[in-house]
Amino acid sequence: MKKIIITVAVCLVVLLTASLLTGFWTKGPGDKTIKVGFVYSEDESTPYTANFVRAQHALEEEFGDKVEILVRSNVLNRDSERPMLELIRAGCKVLFINLDTDIPVMLAREYPDVTFCHISMPQVSIEGTTENYHTFNGEIYQARYVSGVAAGMKLRQLLDSGALLPGDALVGYVGAFANAEVISGYTAFLLGVRSVAPEATMRVRYTGSWGNYDAEKEATKKLIDEGCVVIAQHVNTSAPAIACEEATSAGKTVYHVGYHQSMLDVAPSCALISIRTNWIPYVTEAVTAILDGKVIEDEVPGNAHGRDMSAGFENGWVELLDLNTLIAADGTADRLDKTIDGLKKGRIKVFRGDYIGENPRNPSDEIDLRNGYYENQYSSNPTFGYVLKDCILIED
Repeated sequence: MKKIIITVAVCLVVLLTASLLTGFWTKGPGDKTIKVGFVYSEDESTPYTANFVRAQHALEEEFGDKVEILVRSNVLNRDSERPMLELIRAGCKVLFINLDTDIPVMLAREYPDVTFCHISMPQVSIEGTTENYHTFNGEIYQARYVSGVAAGMKLRQLLDSGALLPGDALVGYVGAFANAEVISGYTAFLLGVRSVAPEATMRVRYTGSWGNYDAEKEATKKLIDEGCVVIAQHVNTSAPAIACEEATSAGKTVYHVGYHQSMLDVAPSCALISIRTNWIPYVTEAVTAILDGKVIEDEVPGNAHGRDMSAGFENGWVELLDLNTLIAADGTADRLDKTIDGLKKGRIKVFRGDYIGENPRNPSDEIDLRNGYYENQYSSNPTFGYVLKDCILIED
């Protein structure tokens, strides 16, 4: 009997050791750990990357020691292969990338055991990529439309009070490039403005860069000098907000609509409202899906276009930030709530109205918005690239 007991004990020890070494006692999905890499085009000093870092911190807070975060910042598009390889060789099984480059597509083929989650870019198509490559983006046109409503409310107040003449209802827009992403955004913004103040027209200035502080500030100053009363931006720094604040301090009437973060700290006198894409839902749910061994697009709430995903207000992927009630027109908050509800329920169709749009690269290519246009229908990357005639002027 003693020998039997000893034999059983030895067997139990062997089994226990084997289970620990081989994972016979398997961990549940919630017990797994993973290394996650983030690759940023800039750093937290810019609103664009600071906004994405929010998702990184949310991941750390939600998963604790189940995730190990590794970061590479200020990565140039053309030099991005080396930092991505560093993260892969350090053991990262997931990479979140906000660069405008197709290098992740190439690396995904070479490293099939690594999941690449890449913010969608105009020149990078999901077609022909490997199963471990995914793209995502917020349907930011929705937030731009709603922020346009806030700007339109302010213009309506000025017009109705006589402080502004109908011919002076001019809004400005500082954009990075003349691509569909920017054009879609400023079109949605103006359509939001005109839903309240149909007298409004827009002037657009491009900077040729996503994050050039000096160029953004100079473009904003020119728009202010031309009489723009509200200025919005699709660039990555706070320069437009600061330029508006300086103009306000000098006695000019101008209001600012920000992007990526609230601008109240740098432009307290004129920051009307800001918008941002909220990357947290996708980042946290994607990591959860990977830990659970499931397909990202099957688990993350949103609109899936194959291995590409988008979503708007209905899934919390886009947000409004800090309506400045000290300067906003009366009733603005309620109007914005109703507009967001209309977008969620599909009652509001943003790209629709008595407008003709012209393709800036091919003037013979026009679109009639009386028939409507469904943005983000087939991809998370914006595709509306037409400049509305008679109400939008593109300046040098």
